[in-house]
Amino acid sequence: MWSTVFMTGDTDEMMALRAALAAVEARVQVAEFRASSAETRATAAETRAISAEAQIAHLKHLIARMRQDRFGASSERGRRLLAQFELELEDLETAYAEDAPENAPDPAVLATAPRRNHGRQPLRADLPRERVVIPVPTHCPCCGGERLSKLGESVTETLEVIPRQFKVIQTVREKFTCRDCENIIQPPAPFHPIARGRAGPKLLAGILCDKFLQHLPLNRQSAAFAREGIDLDTSTLADWVGACTATLVPLTALIRAHVLAARRLHADDTTVPVLARGRTVTGRLWNYVRDDAPFGGLAPPAVWFRYSRDRKGEHPADHLTGWIGILQSDAYGGYTHLAKPGRQPAPVVPAGCWAHGRRGLFKIAEKDKAPFAIEAVRRIDAIFDAERAINGRSAAHRLEIRKESIAPLVEELLDWMRDTCRRMSSKNPIAQAMNYILRRVDTFTVFLEDGRICLTNNAAERAIRGIALGRKAWLFAGSDRGGERAAAMYSLVVTCRLNEVDPQAWLADVLARINDTPNPRLHELLPWHWKPIAQGENNVAA
Repeated sequence: MWSTVFMTGDTDEMMALRAALAAVEARVQVAEFRASSAETRATAAETRAISAEAQIAHLKHLIARMRQDRFGASSERGRRLLAQFELELEDLETAYAEDAPENAPDPAVLATAPRRNHGRQPLRADLPRERVVIPVPTHCPCCGGERLSKLGESVTETLEVIPRQFKVIQTVREKFTCRDCENIIQPPAPFHPIARGRAGPKLLAGILCDKFLQHLPLNRQSAAFAREGIDLDTSTLADWVGACTATLVPLTALIRAHVLAARRLHADDTTVPVLARGRTVTGRLWNYVRDDAPFGGLAPPAVWFRYSRDRKGEHPADHLTGWIGILQSDAYGGYTHLAKPGRQPAPVVPAGCWAHGRRGLFKIAEKDKAPFAIEAVRRIDAIFDAERAINGRSAAHRLEIRKESIAPLVEELLDWMRDTCRRMSSKNPIAQAMNYILRRVDTFTVFLEDGRICLTNNAAERAIRGIALGRKAWLFAGSDRGGERAAAMYSLVVTCRLNEVDPQAWLADVLARINDTPNPRLHELLPWHWKPIAQGENNVAA
């Protein structure tokens, strides 16, 4: 996470750089207004390019530093600033290219301006090449001679795209008759991903990924197919999506079993607008993440999503019926029911999220520059720095380091917070932000007793981040069934991404094979066991 010093320094630097950029642009505009010669216009363009290059380099530096942040919370200013910087960088680079001398409409400017060296990397060697040879003249343009001898060649490479192509695969089953017994012999019909359907597995995988990974609603996909000359209305696409979801139900059940076999889970939820009679209601998508990598576990990561019409506490209790272990989450009261004494087979162990505890203090420190909030953030960041050094180590090693190095930092922080809160009103925003941690000391310090527990619940927040972004595209789920269908598909595609598997390649291969795979071998199709058929296009994403 950003420290306050980092945020303040970068903000001041950003403001100074923007002021300098504005001053340079103003001088360039005055020079362009007064100048009329091609040489002066070229000098102005060069000055503008140098200024833009400096701004672009600085923005790239800031973005790179923010991406290295491993504990940033999704709702803090850092995420918003990163999106803003990336958008500003895109606009600057576009303007930079537009103002480039080689793109200038005035030939005089192009002739006098210096050439820029972009330092571009060569195009990938494994991409197919199409060689286009420009015909040379048959006579020398200088003397008219015909004795031309090839000296060499210059090759300019241009990246081009080929629009996707559609084809119809005809599966032919020939019939034969036996001359001896008059029996008719014919190979059995192959299985299809969809019964009586005409869609192949790669087409279905593309539709599913566009809907649940790229968040492209089916009506927009139908319009895109129409532009390419393929008539697929929205109802047909919806039938295919529903059929695929039903086909993949066994794999969703296996992912659920794998997630609930863990003894430590991350839990979170996010809103999902659901279309109701004459209005929309706010449903919920819950996610439960198994991620053993922070403590060196060998079990593959996975996430299981569930849908509900509301946010009542009965839903996580129902989802985790019979499960016992450590549940890492925010302070939502619905999870506390799982930790009550008397729960069968046993109460879960709640673990707090230090990112949530830091968030309120961070906002006050950033906005009001309050000294107590700044000091609290500094102390919490020291805990994060110490924890970062043991990420990925074994649970025993993490526990040992925590008792030696991190426990004193936590104890000092809690004592300082208690003493600070005693000296201010309980209605003070800083006291309220500190009390978020002080009222839940047991859940925030339980990580000091178990090396498997993480400092934050960021694993669950990362799993639902794509859904939060996708809501702006698909607006709402069509029904409760649609929410349940989305939960099942998100369980599959997000688990693929957690295991660094290309979801579209995985779906295409699995849809082609699942009906031919016996139940005892279905686990071979799970993302972490998946071995694609020997085809060039079905590979695990690097």
